[in-house]
Amino acid sequence: MSRNPSSPLGNLYNALKRGEVSRRQFIQRSTLLGVGGAAAVFMANTAQATAQDATPDSGAAGTDPVIPSVNTEGQERGSGPELRIIQWQAPTMLNPHAATGVKDYLGSCPVLEPLMHFLPDSQIAPNLVTQVPSVANGQLAEDLTSVTLTLVPGVTWSDGEPFTAEDVKFTWEWNVNKDNPSVNIGTFETISDVEVVDELTAKVTFTASNPLWFLPFTGTSTGFVLPKHILEAGGQDVNNAFANNPIGTGPYVVESFAPGDQVVYAINENYREPNKPFFSKVNLKGGGDAASAARAVLQTGDYDYAWNLQVEPDVLASMVSDSGPGMVGVRPTVNVERININFSDPNKEVDGQRSEMNTPHPFFTDKAVRESLTLAINRDQIQEKFYGEGHKVALNIVTGVAETESPNTVYEFNPDKARQVLDDAGWALDGNVRSKDGVQLSVTYATSINSVRQKTQAVVKQNLEDIGFKVELVQVDAGFYFDSAPANDQNINHFYWDLDMFQQVPESPRPLSFLEAFWSGEENNENIAQKSNDWTGQNQSRWINEEYDEIFEASRTEVDDEKLVQNIIRMNDLVVNDFAVVPLVQVIGITGVSKKLNLENLALAAFSYDYWNIANWNLNPE
Repeated sequence: MSRNPSSPLGNLYNALKRGEVSRRQFIQRSTLLGVGGAAAVFMANTAQATAQDATPDSGAAGTDPVIPSVNTEGQERGSGPELRIIQWQAPTMLNPHAATGVKDYLGSCPVLEPLMHFLPDSQIAPNLVTQVPSVANGQLAEDLTSVTLTLVPGVTWSDGEPFTAEDVKFTWEWNVNKDNPSVNIGTFETISDVEVVDELTAKVTFTASNPLWFLPFTGTSTGFVLPKHILEAGGQDVNNAFANNPIGTGPYVVESFAPGDQVVYAINENYREPNKPFFSKVNLKGGGDAASAARAVLQTGDYDYAWNLQVEPDVLASMVSDSGPGMVGVRPTVNVERININFSDPNKEVDGQRSEMNTPHPFFTDKAVRESLTLAINRDQIQEKFYGEGHKVALNIVTGVAETESPNTVYEFNPDKARQVLDDAGWALDGNVRSKDGVQLSVTYATSINSVRQKTQAVVKQNLEDIGFKVELVQVDAGFYFDSAPANDQNINHFYWDLDMFQQVPESPRPLSFLEAFWSGEENNENIAQKSNDWTGQNQSRWINEEYDEIFEASRTEVDDEKLVQNIIRMNDLVVNDFAVVPLVQVIGITGVSKKLNLENLALAAFSYDYWNIANWNLNPE
């Protein structure tokens, strides 16, 4: 492999030789530049072995990482029992490009697939492509302006139609078409053209050098491919029908779907690997709460897998035993439970909508109020009592990856200081509640129904009322809270409260799509959730900051990884230090797993949703 010393990859390689980056940092960053994992290790070995040679010019490309598939070789398709999953936040739609809730991404995983997957170690593995594009194999331009995708031959959609490069191109076209309810439009707008070279080859050209060239095709947040032959007719009816019964290339098809309740999946008989999937059917049941889901796997064994066990540590511990049917699984995570602050007025209606972006919030536009709120919340108590060992008090919204963790933020629980900040800003006590110019510090604070979240709400309510806020708590069923339907005004997209609380999942180690939640958009604040875009804009809190927008837009084309990392930290700092959001707890992903399941093939990963590898799920050997 040629390494141009003036290219981003060449600069990184020489930095390793000079000792300016560690071996681990080199492997992580070169992978982000499109080098396969094994090739990155090879280059690291070469650099360290030839440190006196300033201009090495050759190397060898390694093989791509492999998706885990332990003990699947001799199995027969459908020979296993029904796989029973309990997901207390039930899916409400199955088109992930139109969804805003993790529950819907999860529900899509058995049916739809990306071209490439993120593995548990964050490396990229090929799925519907023959190899991961890289500078080494000639499929990725060294300046990151284009990539060639070579599809696996013989793949069909579940209805038997061939999967081709036309589908890759159509997925881009669907997502950038503003008539469609895409939540991933920002990711796909980095593409200027997709050329169908032949049935199995697509050449993608970006609007500029793209450090995250892989995002439109990788992972279970942004990478799912859509079928052109199903969706090309267009229109709301077509989109709605697909969201209820998608056609995919994955191991299963939808047999029945009751939104907000249950999805039953049957085997896709056209799935490309004849010995997969192992389980004859998948029954994904929603409803209830995290504690009941945990009990159903860990104690009764009624279900085989339970997602996101947001349960108090002592309650969870009481359910686990050596003789029980289930065990606790831990998923590496970069999630933060956080409180979001509404910068628009949720009580004033304009043109048939509230929280309209041009109606400033009556008091959260005052930074002193936001600072006092942040100082008043006891994150230590929340972490210790409701999350427990392994979880950490969060200082940042971008967390879990050492390189992008900001050192510039602090957490301080100081109610006296919070009161002083309000006093100095003229918010005086009138009885138990502070007011200024006739405006009371009275807030509605919403989250989904869940024991941990309700107990967190109670602590925050007491904290805020102690410094002079009036707090009304709102609890919304998770099926409605995370549902993206335009008519549902009880969801996080509308944000018709003063405060709300949830987690969002970063999509990659360089989480620009995640940070899009604080970007206002290139034109007319188009990324702010509004009636005009059916509330699909990613900026739900309506926070607008010109400096942030400039950094975000520059980051989309920043090929120098050091600069990109610094930009990510700067964006995190702008959000956190402007008190636009309150990070509460850095959360470990806790799941419930039947002891009968083969843990190796679960392959729980930070940047892929739990069922991403369900085609390879099977049982432990007898």
